[in-house]
Amino acid sequence: MVREEVFVRLNKVFQEVFDDGSIVVSDGTTAKDVEGWDSLMHITLISDVEDEFDIHFPMKDVAKMQNVGEMVDKIIELVEYSNDKQ
Repeated sequence: MVREEVFVRLNKVFQEVFDDGSIVVSDGTTAKDVEGWDSLMHITLISDVEDEFDIHFPMKDVAKMQNVGEMVDKIIELVEYSNDKQ
């Protein structure tokens, strides 16, 4: 899975979760950049991302993520790991 594909799918998740079709995330996007991205919405976002990519983030990794780029890196890692197991 390539980063561009992840970003296309991730942008759709962000737009749906935050009910804002204008959201476009990038590597450097943080919660400060997205209106309404607070701790409660973060839980919803993580859950919807997990559903979209059919993965599960370990809680320690969720706590470490500083921006969307780190989320994308973890998504790619988890998807590739999942594919390798099949």
